Amino acid sequence: MDQTVQTVDVGYAGAVGSVEQRNRVLRNTYWLLALSMVPTVLGAWVGITTGAMATLGVGISTIVFLGGAFAFIFAIEKTKNSAAGVPVLLAFTFFMGLMLSRLLSFVLGFSNGAGLIMTAFAGTGLVFLGMAFLSTVIKRDLSAMGKFLFIGAVMVLVAMIAIIFLQSSALMITLSVLVIGIFSAFIVYDLQRVKNGMETNYITATLGVYISLYNVFSALLSILGFAGGNRN
Repeated sequence: MDQTVQTVDVGYAGAVGSVEQRNRVLRNTYWLLALSMVPTVLGAWVGITTGAMATLGVGISTIVFLGGAFAFIFAIEKTKNSAAGVPVLLAFTFFMGLMLSRLLSFVLGFSNGAGLIMTAFAGTGLVFLGMAFLSTVIKRDLSAMGKFLFIGAVMVLVAMIAIIFLQSSALMITLSVLVIGIFSAFIVYDLQRVKNGMETNYITATLGVYISLYNVFSALLSILGFAGGNRN
């Protein structure tokens, strides 16, 4: 087997020129995205049942989250063209599920917590379906939008770190709405890149869409928790 075929097998599709090749990258992205939900749920379950994240303070958990996430993203980019790419990505999604357990535990403290989580999950699913549809019908090239989305994401990250220590529910809800808007746009942007053949590695494509969905779900759950949580 030559080197080209080997790299296709582990995620690299080369220069995507034909519709068939582009569809294969997109199909693999969707399959890997679906698979990534399994370790995410497992990580969240481990975090909730063990209370591992609850023992950490806000500052420490934020440092662990940011340090771990960026380390995994770096590792994924380094291994995306090798057989280790998919396992590293799945390990990342387990870690993200573990980090999500802190928010899930908070929401489960409400009497309607389970319902709020299911509502956030359904809402995230609708956002994904809507953005995936838009990525197929929008004919305009959205490449130029990437720079502005990246700047917006960085600004949101800085603001969220500040709000964690400010403990302002009103600001958190406002920022969560912005997060939903920015990362919904990221989903359209990332999927269109695959559709147009600008992203040829389904591991990288999956990583981008996964991070967007993770942020949309977290933001929706935060809004529902602060606005609709019932302590009775």
